[in-house]
Amino acid sequence: MAMQAADIEALLREAFPGAVIEIQDLAGDGDHYAATVVAGEFRGLNRVQQHQLVYAALKGKMGGELHALALQTSAPPADAS
Repeated sequence: MAMQAADIEALLREAFPGAVIEIQDLAGDGDHYAATVVAGEFRGLNRVQQHQLVYAALKGKMGGELHALALQTSAPPADAS
């Protein structure tokens, strides 16, 4: 069973409440998404650590309900919240 973009966004917003989050359905099939997450929680973390936080926020859905997720993560600029 595929995931809806809104479900992915809700899980990410729960984990990163102040984040800027964009979700795109890449193939229109509910299985292949791209996500951009800009969150203060990523400050000081390398890209692998940032992605690990995102996968943890998805609560085990990656590889099951969510087949593919292309991630772009970053912390906001230092002068932003």
